[in-house]
Amino acid sequence: MFIDQAKISVKGGHGGRGAKSFYRDKFTRRGIADGGGGGPGADIVIRADRNLCTLLDFKYNRHFVGAHGSGKNKKGRAAPNVVIRVPCGTIVEDLGTKCRLRDLKADGEEFIAARGGKGGVGNQKLRQASEGGPGEERELLLDLKLIADAAVVGFPNVGKSTLVSAVSGAHPKIAGYPFTTTTCILGVVRFGDKSFTIADIPGLIKGSAKGRGLGDRFLRHIERAKILVHLLDISASEGRGPWEDYRALNQELKDYSPEVYRKPQIIAANKMDLEGAKENLLRFSRQVRKKVYSLSALKKEGLEELIEAIAERV
Repeated sequence: MFIDQAKISVKGGHGGRGAKSFYRDKFTRRGIADGGGGGPGADIVIRADRNLCTLLDFKYNRHFVGAHGSGKNKKGRAAPNVVIRVPCGTIVEDLGTKCRLRDLKADGEEFIAARGGKGGVGNQKLRQASEGGPGEERELLLDLKLIADAAVVGFPNVGKSTLVSAVSGAHPKIAGYPFTTTTCILGVVRFGDKSFTIADIPGLIKGSAKGRGLGDRFLRHIERAKILVHLLDISASEGRGPWEDYRALNQELKDYSPEVYRKPQIIAANKMDLEGAKENLLRFSRQVRKKVYSLSALKKEGLEELIEAIAERV
């Protein structure tokens, strides 16, 4: 299951209490204070992990509390940090202040979300040992925006899932009705000695930029893509012409974000195996006046040229 937003609470560990202790031997009858300080509490660390692609774990585990530092006659031990692993592309926001704390893009990138409390002071330094300090506490929003080299965009039922499945190892749900894909699917494509990631973005409709249908929930996942693969049903099997779809989808991208609209695009004409596709391709190519890659994702025809074009641009 693909989950791209989650709310969690984090609390750093409480610092350990300083120790109250006295050293005695036959020469020191009253004893010498030698209580050590308590150890610091555990920090809560959030770390990006390229092996993850969803925030599903946080649907069931939302509370993270660091362990207390220990207090001993010698200096107390620091509690081990709690490490929370998230997918690359996760934005961390403080729900209390509405401030963005970090955008974790690179594998292994991390930051301290909540610091553990300081350890208390032992009676070696103070007459009375002191308690450790409390850890920081925060409510956080984890907001995942996929990092894919290429994003496949298009209206429902144009064959996006079939294409991603055909060119990569991803296995999205595929059926002959709109909105089969209701979550983003990420696949890896290998071409020669090069590889790139490709995302299947759920079908957009007119008004998606304003929240219609699946809305802008999935449009945001194309913000980080290097290139957009604009997939069209060149056969017009859904009753819409490819030129109409092409203009309408670009308008949605423009309404959502001018920056996204300006991203490089590769135009791919799918369903070339269906009746009327060749005639529609000739007409559409004259209208768009750009290179159009023709293919049949279902029959896996014309894919190599498209893959090569994507690989050259990412």
